[in-house]
Amino acid sequence: MGANAWRDEQAWPLARSVDTAYFLASGGAANSLYGNGRLQPAAPEGAPSDSYVYNPDNPVPTLGGGAYLSASGPTDHTPIERRDDVLVYTGAPVDTSMEVTGFVKMVLYIASDAVDTDFVTRLCDVYPDGRSIVLCDGIARTRHREGLDREVFMTPGRVYELPIDLGVTSNVFLPGHRVRLEVTSSCFPRFARNLNTGEPEATGTRWQVTRQTVHHSCAHPARLILPVIPPE
Repeated sequence: MGANAWRDEQAWPLARSVDTAYFLASGGAANSLYGNGRLQPAAPEGAPSDSYVYNPDNPVPTLGGGAYLSASGPTDHTPIERRDDVLVYTGAPVDTSMEVTGFVKMVLYIASDAVDTDFVTRLCDVYPDGRSIVLCDGIARTRHREGLDREVFMTPGRVYELPIDLGVTSNVFLPGHRVRLEVTSSCFPRFARNLNTGEPEATGTRWQVTRQTVHHSCAHPARLILPVIPPE
């Protein structure tokens, strides 16, 4: 994508890919695309955290992406990014074409008022005209952060490291384009809402509004990891 071209390869993942970290930073208000969230090459020193309120009764709706719905695939995500319960971190415009091909990963440092909740992260390609095209995304349910075969609930307010798998993509960020990351707690109906109470996932009925916090600093180096392909 981006270059709109097909290419044959001999292995997967590409052996020449270089995992490249983009660290989360902000002035403490990364809420929505109008906030001050940014992606940068090094972890910020002493940076404040970002918070938002996740209400299971008003989840972030699914828009495009890898969903088996009528409007799936690469889609402009700016309508989602206008919500205050979506944190938005954007990098500087790229000077030269940058190819990202392979597995996209995320390392978050989170805290919550709840004993169990969800975090969704999403990679977007921001065009010079402002369109934010979703490329791939992933979700983590915190009770399963140590494996799907067990449930480990959180202590409210405690900071946890949370890895998230965003799947794969192959996209060329063209000159003038920017890398963007979204962080939120729902993508409904693609993913079932987490009700934040810790009740059994199949039968729980109570729901709780909760405050979510994303930490980013040298002590908590929250980062997006992209498989960048060096130019030939």
